[in-house]
Amino acid sequence: MNMAIQAALQHAVQALQVEGILPNDWQNNSSLTRTKDRSHGDFASNIAMIAAKAAAMKPRDLAEKIVALLPAVAEIEKAEIAGPGFINFFLKADLRYAVLATIQQQKDQYGCSEHNRDQKIQIEFVSANPTSSLHVGHGRGAAYGMTVANLLEATGAVVDREYYVNDAGRQMDILATSTYLRYLQLQGQTLTFPKNAYQGDYVKDIAQGIINQDGDAYIRPVSDVFAAVPEDVQYAEALDADGNKVVLSGDKEKHIDGLIHNAQQLLGAGYRVFHQAALDAILFDIQDDLSEFGVRFDRWFSEATLNDKIDEALQTLEQRGYLYEQDGNIWFKSTAFGDEKDRVVKRRNGQTTYFASDIAYHLNKLQRGYTHLIDVWGSDHHGYIARVKAAIDAMGYDSSKLTVLLVQFVSLWRGGEMIQMSSRSGQFVTLRDLRKEVSNDAARFYYVMRKSEQHIDFDLDLAVSQSKDNAVYYVQYAHARIQSILQKAPQAEIDFDLARASQHVAQLQLESEIEILAKLAAYPEIVVRAANAYEPHQVGNYLKELAALFHGWYAQDGVKFLDSTQPELSEARLLLAVNVQQVLRNGLNLLGVSAPYEM
Repeated sequence: MNMAIQAALQHAVQALQVEGILPNDWQNNSSLTRTKDRSHGDFASNIAMIAAKAAAMKPRDLAEKIVALLPAVAEIEKAEIAGPGFINFFLKADLRYAVLATIQQQKDQYGCSEHNRDQKIQIEFVSANPTSSLHVGHGRGAAYGMTVANLLEATGAVVDREYYVNDAGRQMDILATSTYLRYLQLQGQTLTFPKNAYQGDYVKDIAQGIINQDGDAYIRPVSDVFAAVPEDVQYAEALDADGNKVVLSGDKEKHIDGLIHNAQQLLGAGYRVFHQAALDAILFDIQDDLSEFGVRFDRWFSEATLNDKIDEALQTLEQRGYLYEQDGNIWFKSTAFGDEKDRVVKRRNGQTTYFASDIAYHLNKLQRGYTHLIDVWGSDHHGYIARVKAAIDAMGYDSSKLTVLLVQFVSLWRGGEMIQMSSRSGQFVTLRDLRKEVSNDAARFYYVMRKSEQHIDFDLDLAVSQSKDNAVYYVQYAHARIQSILQKAPQAEIDFDLARASQHVAQLQLESEIEILAKLAAYPEIVVRAANAYEPHQVGNYLKELAALFHGWYAQDGVKFLDSTQPELSEARLLLAVNVQQVLRNGLNLLGVSAPYEM
């Protein structure tokens, strides 16, 4: 319907250009949206306000000209000018019911479109270091990334979901060395565990697995492991005025790096056993966790496979004049592309940096032929955006093909108090723990109910409550309530038949019923808008509003769904309810949330 109105408006624009009122190169960037107040019609356009400056006219005066130039549209009853220059369109009454036939015809495909059919998109999300179980922050990135991918697919795009496995960096070495130290402890060796090592019990479990397989094959004297290693950090007992630990002596980073070096030298090829065992255990846990959460990936990309691509990327940057040497390090001239400072890509010891791997990974993505790349990162990676885009441009590609979506942190609250978390110390709430406590559905729904760049305060008590304040429960209950009504129809002597009911839809005359019809018709537009803006919360808000309309209609005085004295009206209302149920189910499916038939 909106396409017919858009075509009519474009016809009027062309007529204004012929008359010389609008310049021929004027670009129509106006919007046509469904009205929130039905007294303002069904659709509203701001075209007169957008074009007023170019036409050198007052918006209302221009709106009058536009309305006068609109061709006849069979579906439109009338067009009116409102406020500062909005043009409101009123549909013919019988067309409001057409959405019911459309939904029944398309079923679970209602809301899907070909809007992005020319797009081949790669979306990379979660990509947490495989050094511990996923925590609640990773869960938000998982739910958000998966839902954005679902929305893009629903609008016709070809989408590849990818997880970048950071299996070649320092954090993996810290985990491997942490595992080795736990191995020694479990073998009866006495040592002081580093403050910067991974503390969780899962490290002991990995170490125990190695003992079960290889026994004492990797025991080395603790004195050799700690030989010439810089002192670990020592803190004062009291905190400073800001509540931070006061460092008395030592350096935790140099301490753990020294232990990594010694472990590698002492174990030789055996070091790889600890590295691989830790990687395999954690990656399996992550894959299992995400699978249970309904999050799937088409590819798990290993950072360790990038060596050749790193060489290619750095050679390309050097050939294009964007690398230079200083103090023995190789630097990338990222400031030439707006970054705040240049970045090291290779250290004086010959080791390439994390950033060099990021450059190579994005080169790999760009060479795969995607029309667009989407990276979902934690908000603490904001500073990386400029440098990655700079590298893309420096290699001769178009950085506008990359969109980075930042996901803010999550705070968990229970009983009015915030739960404290720290991933390195092992004191954190895992995604698996959260799912077990509030269910997959509540986690998936609440994770995407705010813009990704907004912080989430996740109320655990609310998420498990059975009340209208619990949004996911409220939406699911609407779906289940409709099923309950349908099941009771035979007992009320209502022989509900979809085809026959469609003949009686004109009996749906209540304001609440007309409002629901309009809301159902708006669903496909919401999906496109949410997909293009990467904003799943638009679908979530839509579902809450649709559920609220249904619950309000159901509780309305004088409304009976099952009235044997008015079988035609009952059938029409059941048909409307069935379509509400279908759209609720379609929307919940996009969000990765179940649509229960009973609760």
